[in-house]
Amino acid sequence: MSELNPAILLFEDGRIFQGNAFGHTGETTGEVCFNTGMSGYQEILTDPSYCKQIVTMTAPHIGNYGVNPEDIESERVQVAGFVIKEETAVPSNWRSTQSIGEYLDAHKIVGIQNVDTRAITRHLRDQGAMNGIISSVDLNIDSLKEKLVKVPSMAGLDLAKEVTTDSSFEWSKNGSTGNYKVAAIDFGIKHNILRLLESHGCDVTVFPANTSADDILKFDPDGVFLSNGPGDPAAVTYGIEMVKQLVGKKPIFGICLGHQILALALGAATFKLKFGHRGINHPVRNEDNGVVEISSQNHGFVVDPESLPKNVVQTHVNLNDNTNAGIRCDDMNAFSVQYHPESSPGPHDSRYLFQQFADLMNSH
Repeated sequence: MSELNPAILLFEDGRIFQGNAFGHTGETTGEVCFNTGMSGYQEILTDPSYCKQIVTMTAPHIGNYGVNPEDIESERVQVAGFVIKEETAVPSNWRSTQSIGEYLDAHKIVGIQNVDTRAITRHLRDQGAMNGIISSVDLNIDSLKEKLVKVPSMAGLDLAKEVTTDSSFEWSKNGSTGNYKVAAIDFGIKHNILRLLESHGCDVTVFPANTSADDILKFDPDGVFLSNGPGDPAAVTYGIEMVKQLVGKKPIFGICLGHQILALALGAATFKLKFGHRGINHPVRNEDNGVVEISSQNHGFVVDPESLPKNVVQTHVNLNDNTNAGIRCDDMNAFSVQYHPESSPGPHDSRYLFQQFADLMNSH
């Protein structure tokens, strides 16, 4: 194996981690977070919800099964950077077409390896998510500090506009064969959400995040889906205003950022978590039946349950910290969850929610 080039990860509070270059040689900045999943790294890399974020994987070996063109959740790699303990440079899987390092290099994603990811995770857990910079071209700490101070905080950032589609398009690959006509608002939508909507009888048309309520109503869907996405939900003012004009007129189902935007449109408030929920093993309790679901999660903001209007009920709770994980507004025919029932990666415990959306459309 050729000698690895040095690289540095510097946090905005001054904490330094020295390691080796991984992926593309270069420099990148973003909010550093951690994901506790032991697999699913390719889906994580291509999830638009990770826009402007440097993702640290807590599992020690990344790349064991390589990457392939099929397990992607969007058309490109979305993360700002990637932090791992150790790369598996020679993957072993019949579906693999290249290694994780080759994949990141091809997409010009800067990473760092051979750092203590346990120490990084504990630092973020104790101090909270914060901005960082990875560099394998500039190893001068003072120079990196000057660059890092210019990086904006995630709070207040509207990133949906950076990942949304430029124009509307039909997702369904086999023509109009479904029972329900669905308008999916793309705040950073994942492919597996679209696949599951289609598998539940939906003909899906995807619309840009800044589409007006009038245009959605002219399209006259049976239901409206609000997708996941990156950034601060309160900053997506155009999306909140659109949903305000749609609630009560069409059945609505939201996931993650879509959940937060629905809550804001209904009059609730959101706040930023100390270090977010990211992984594929988060327990969530369904308040309707007491069943605990193991869920896939990726979010840094949550809905404040104390701010929910009287006509909005909390349907799910995150058992790790008792934060809100779902709401329902029966008189507006709307519901949403904070986590990812489409998994990819993750368990399938919550996929019943897609049938719940179909049933809601069918009854209205």
